Amino acid sequence: MPKHSEQDDALAGLLGLGTHSARKSHYPELVARLEELEAERNRYKWLFEHAVHGIFQASLQEGIRAANPALARMLGYKDPAEALWALTDLSHHLFLGGDAELKQIRKTLGAQQGLFGYETRLRRKDGSAIDVMMNLLLKPDEEGLVEGFVADITERKLAQVRLLQLNEQLEQRVAERTLELRKARDAAEAANRSKDKYLAAASHDLLQPLNAARLLISTLRERPLPGAEHNLVERAHLALEGAEDLLTDLLDISKLDQQAIKPDIEVYRVDEVLLPLVSEFQSVAEAKGLGLAHYIPAYALRSDFRLLTRILRNLLSNACRYTDQGRVLLGARRRGDKLRLEVWDTGRGIAADQLQSIFLEFNQLGVQRAAERAGVGLGLAIVDRIASMLDYRIAVRSQPGRGSVFSIEVPLAPLPEQVTVDVQPKATLLGDPLPGRRLLVIDNELNILDSMAALLGQWGCAVLTAVDEAAAVEALDGTAPDLILADYHLDQGATGWDVAQSLRMRFGQAIPVVIITADRSDECRKALQGFGVPVLNKPVKAGKLRSVLSHLLSDAAELVS
Repeated sequence: MPKHSEQDDALAGLLGLGTHSARKSHYPELVARLEELEAERNRYKWLFEHAVHGIFQASLQEGIRAANPALARMLGYKDPAEALWALTDLSHHLFLGGDAELKQIRKTLGAQQGLFGYETRLRRKDGSAIDVMMNLLLKPDEEGLVEGFVADITERKLAQVRLLQLNEQLEQRVAERTLELRKARDAAEAANRSKDKYLAAASHDLLQPLNAARLLISTLRERPLPGAEHNLVERAHLALEGAEDLLTDLLDISKLDQQAIKPDIEVYRVDEVLLPLVSEFQSVAEAKGLGLAHYIPAYALRSDFRLLTRILRNLLSNACRYTDQGRVLLGARRRGDKLRLEVWDTGRGIAADQLQSIFLEFNQLGVQRAAERAGVGLGLAIVDRIASMLDYRIAVRSQPGRGSVFSIEVPLAPLPEQVTVDVQPKATLLGDPLPGRRLLVIDNELNILDSMAALLGQWGCAVLTAVDEAAAVEALDGTAPDLILADYHLDQGATGWDVAQSLRMRFGQAIPVVIITADRSDECRKALQGFGVPVLNKPVKAGKLRSVLSHLLSDAAELVS
C-alpha cells in the first residue's frame, strides 16, 4: 500500500495536482520527455517533407488534412496546401474514377483496414493524368483517419505500353518474316516438286534407250565372238551397268531425301528374301573368281521387301566389288526378337577411323584415281537412309586386309503355318524351257521391241512384238502366246496390264505375264503389287529376265503335265 501511494503522488505531481515540491522534483524528467517527443516529431516531419514518394493524411469524413511536398509536385502544385481538398472535392480534383472509386475505396478500407498496391489514375493541376500506386492504411486508434503513400508509376506504365508496342511490332515482323519464309519454303517445295517431276521424266526417258542398249549388249555377250570384239562388248556391258547403277542410285537418294518412299511392311520367309539375291549375285561373284555362300535358317521376318532387298543388294554389291579373292557369305541368325542379316567378305577391310565416313554420300574408300571409281559412292548412303526410315540398326566391323562384316537387324515374325519352308533353291525342269516357246512382247518403243526380240530369239523363243492391243491381236493371229512381256506404260494412257488382261479374256487362258517398267515411283509400285505377276524394272538384266521366264514357263509346263 505505501508503494502504491508513492506512485499516485508522483503521477499527481506530473499532472500539476501535487504539491509544489513534488512538481519541482519531477520537472527535469518532464522536460526530457518533452524534448524526446519534439525530436521524434521533427524527425517524422523531416521525413514527411523530404520523402521521394507522396504522403498524405486524410479523413474519411472531411477529406485530405495534410500532404507532403512530393505529393504536391507529383500533382503539379507548388504548395502542399493547394492539395488539401475537402471530401466532396476529391472526386473532382483528384480521382479520375470519381465518386464510384471513392466509395469502393471506403468500402475496402472498412472491410480490411488497408489497401495495398492499389493502382489508379490521379488528375494533375493542368488536367493531365498520372498513373500511381497507393498503399492506404486505416489507423486503428483514430476513427476514419487514413494515411496514404503514393508512387508515380507513369514511366513504368509508359514503358509497359512501349514494350507492348515493341512486342506487337516484333510479332508483326515475325509474322512478315514467317510469311516470307513460308513463301520461300513453298517456292522451294515447288522447285523440288518440279525437280522430282523432271527427274522422274528424265530418268524414264533415259532408262528406255538404256534398256534397249542393255538388251542388245546382252544378246552380243551370249554370241561367240572373236577376242577383240568380245572385249569391246564386255567393256560396253560394264559401262552400261555403271550408268544404270548411277541412275538408280541418284533416283533412290532423291526419293529418300524427299521422303517420297513409304514402307509397306509385310511378313516374308527369310528364303523369299535371300535366295533371289543369292541367285542374282552368283554370276557376279563367279566373274570375280569369288565364292558365294549362304546360310538361310527357317525364320520369317517383318519388313518392306523392296527396301530390305535394296539394302542387302547394296551390301552384297560392295562385298563383291571390294573383295579380290576368297568368298562372300550372306546369312542370318536370330538375336532375341530380331533377325540379324549379315554380309561377310574377305576383302580389303576398313580402317577403324574410317568406319563412320563410309555412310556419307559420294564417299569411296581407297580410291585414289577417277579410273578406279565404281559409281559415285551412294550405295552405303542409301543403305543408311533406308535403315533409318525403317528404324533398323546397322553395324559394321572390319579388319584391314582380312575383310568386313555388315549386319542389319530386322524384326522377327511367326512363320506362316500353312507354308512349308524350303531353304534350297527350287529345282528347275531338266533342260532349257525357253527354246520353241511363243512369246508376245508389248512395248511402245520400237527399239526396245527390236532389242528384246533379238535377245529372246537368241534364246530360241519365237517372238511376236506389238505396240498396242490391236497390233497384239493381229500378231497372234488367233493363237494364244505361251507368255506375255508387257511394258506397263503404253501410249494414250493404256497399260500393258490392261492389254494382257484383255488377251487373257480373249483366249480364256491364264497366260503368264511379266510386267516391265521404267517407272520406279511408289504409286506405280503399289498399283503393280496387286497384279500378282513378276515386275522387272528397266533396264532389264538379261540374267534376271531369263530366270523369271524359265521359272514361269517351267511352272506352266508342270501344270500342263
